[in-house]
Amino acid sequence: MYYIGIDLGTSAVKLLLMEESGKICNIVSKEYPLYFPHPGWSEQNPSDWFEKSMEGMKELTAGIDRSQVAGIGFGGQMHGLVTLDKEDQVIRPAILWNDGRTGEETDYLNQVIGKDKLSAYTANIAFAGFTAPKILWMKKNEPDNFAKIVKIMLPKDYLAYRLSGSFCTDVSDASGMLLLDVKNRCWSEEMIQICGITREQLPKLYESWEVVGTLRPELAAELGFSPEVKIVAGAGDNAAAAVGTGTVGDGQCNISLGTSGTIFISSKEFGVDQNNALHSFCHADGSYHLMGCMLSAASCNKWWSEEILGTKNYSAEQAPIKELGENHVYFLPYLMGERSPHNNPDARGVFFGMTMDTTRADMTQAVLEGVAFGLRDSLEVARSLGIQIERTKICGGGAKSPLWKKMIANIMNLKVDVLEVEEGPSLGGAMLAAVGCGAYPDVETIGKKLTKIVDTVKPEPALVEKYEARYQKFRELYPTMKPLFTIKVPDCSHE
Repeated sequence: MYYIGIDLGTSAVKLLLMEESGKICNIVSKEYPLYFPHPGWSEQNPSDWFEKSMEGMKELTAGIDRSQVAGIGFGGQMHGLVTLDKEDQVIRPAILWNDGRTGEETDYLNQVIGKDKLSAYTANIAFAGFTAPKILWMKKNEPDNFAKIVKIMLPKDYLAYRLSGSFCTDVSDASGMLLLDVKNRCWSEEMIQICGITREQLPKLYESWEVVGTLRPELAAELGFSPEVKIVAGAGDNAAAAVGTGTVGDGQCNISLGTSGTIFISSKEFGVDQNNALHSFCHADGSYHLMGCMLSAASCNKWWSEEILGTKNYSAEQAPIKELGENHVYFLPYLMGERSPHNNPDARGVFFGMTMDTTRADMTQAVLEGVAFGLRDSLEVARSLGIQIERTKICGGGAKSPLWKKMIANIMNLKVDVLEVEEGPSLGGAMLAAVGCGAYPDVETIGKKLTKIVDTVKPEPALVEKYEARYQKFRELYPTMKPLFTIKVPDCSHE
C-alpha cells in the first residue's frame, strides 16, 4: 500500500509518496503565487492549493499501481483564514499566517479581553498571525464578506474538504486559531462568542491520525485512485514535521528552518509558560507541545540571497564564511514582524555593526546567525521553565546547510541530530495517513520506527563561549530598536 503526504506550504505544495515500509517512492513540488496587496499583508487563493495538489498527485503516482494508494494525510501552513459561503465558494483570498494586518485586533484581544482570560480559554495569547484576530479584522473591515461566512477553516482543511467533503480540522492545527481550548482539545465557547461567530461555522475536530472521510468518487476517477482512499485529518505543519522527524513522546525537540523557524518541544503533559511567550498547542501524537515560532527564518536567507544579492547559489555565498563567533555584523530577522517571543507585528529586519571593512560574506553570515539567535530567544524561555534540552533534530530547507547546522549547535549549545531522511511535514502527513489506515498502531510507534539519525553536529566549547558573548549583545538590540518600529511608514502602494 501507498500513502500520500501533502504539505501545503507558503510558496508551494510538496507531495510525498511513501510505501508502508516507510520507503519514500517519489516527491513532487508545485509552486503557486503569494500576494502582498498592502505592506504587511499576505494572501493566497485557495483554489490554487487544490489545483496544484491535484496536478501534483497525478505526477506523484505516475509510475505506480494507483489502486494501491490507501490514504492521504496533510501537513499545512497554520493560522490562515479560509472562509466559504453557503454555495461553498471562497469568499475572499485566504489571509495567511505571516500576515500582519491585525495589530488592532490583537491589541483588543490582549488588552481589552485580557491575556489572562485568553490564556485561561485557549492556553495562548493573541498573536497577529493567529486566526481569531483575522476573523475580527474581517468582521470590522469587510462586514459584507463576514455576513456571508458559513464555514471557517484552515488552509490544509480546505484541501481535505475539497477532496472528501468533510468539514474538519485537527487539534494541532486548531490550536493555532486562538479558538481552541487546548487543554481539553475542544472549541472554546468563550472565544466563539468573543469573535462573533457560531459553533456551526467551525469544523468538526479530530485527532491528527483519524479518518475524516474518503476521496470523492469523481476525484478518485480523475486520479485513477480507489474511491475507498481514506482522507486523514493531518496536522499543522510543525506538528506534522515533528512526526516526520520522530519528535514524538515526551521531552523531544525539533528545530525547523523553513520559511518560518520553529523550536518544537513535545510533552506528555499540558503546560503553559507564565508570559505565553511560547505557544502551547496540541501535538499530532495525541499529547501536547510547546513551540516558539519566528515568522522569517530560511526566508531571510532567500530574501538576502535572491532579492539583494541576485543569486540562488546559497552554498557559494556561504563558502567564504570560515570564522564563526567573531562576526561584527548583526541581523535582526524580523522581515515580517515577529511572533515568539516578542509578539510584535511592527518589528522589522535590521543590520547592525557594519564598517568599511564589512564584506558580503559578513552580511550573509549575519543573516544566518540572526535566525539562530532568534530561535535561541525561544529556547531560553523553555529553559526558564526548567525544561532541560540537550539535543534536537532539525528539518526544513535551511537544514540542508552544514554551516547553518553548525551555527545552530553552537549558538544554542545543543547536539543537532541529522536524519537519514528529512522531508518535514509531507512525510509526517504520509505517516499520519499510514496510522489512520491501520498500518501502524499509533503515531509514536511509526515516528520512532521510521526515523534514523545518521549524524550529530556537536557544539564546540570554545565556539559556544564565543557565541554566548555574541548572543548577549544580540538580545540587547531588539529592546533598543523597539521604539523605532512603531514609526509607521506611509502606504504609497496606490500612488
